[in-house]
Amino acid sequence: MRILKLKPYYISLIFLTFWSINTHAQESNVSVNQDTRFEQLLKEKRKINPSITVNDRYKVQIFYGDNDKARKALSDFKRDFKNIDGTIVFESPTYKVWVGNFKSKIDAERTMVDIKKKYPHALLIKPNK
Repeated sequence: MRILKLKPYYISLIFLTFWSINTHAQESNVSVNQDTRFEQLLKEKRKINPSITVNDRYKVQIFYGDNDKARKALSDFKRDFKNIDGTIVFESPTYKVWVGNFKSKIDAERTMVDIKKKYPHALLIKPNK
């Protein structure tokens, strides 16, 4: 009678087959304990969020350049036009000063007439963020 030698990879295959039958995936239950103030904060954000829109609003760009000059342009603008909001947007490598938040192009153009008196290089834009 002849004894057959099993090659090592066959032994490994047999061992892994029997061992994998008994293995199980990780089983766990996860529970999240959430602070009640978090829900209040989310509700407040949802109330405020509809008024903060960027995509469907027109803006006027009054400056394009470096950071220090952008900050100066924004502070000068806020001093001259107290009822119009403004912000600085960074798009590498320059800073842009955007002002206003107009629903329609006509409203933006009407306001831009006054803005162009002080800032002759102002542009009407519709950001696509």
